[in-house]
Amino acid sequence: MTISEGQFQYMVEGMTADLVLLVMERERLSMPEAFDKVYNSRTYENLLNPKSQLYYQSPGYVYACLTAES
Repeated sequence: MTISEGQFQYMVEGMTADLVLLVMERERLSMPEAFDKVYNSRTYENLLNPKSQLYYQSPGYVYACLTAES
């Protein structure tokens, strides 16, 4: 299935928002700290790569990828 650039961006933004919320809740970080953690991760780099198809996964799965980096 092929998606448009707009659809891809929408899915990445939604996943990023979900991921930031999970980091805030589970790691008790402030919003700026959570954004910093997400944006500076290899997981986020992979999320931005359409070939990884990470944007199709659940937020819980992507969060597990993020925590596995540490």
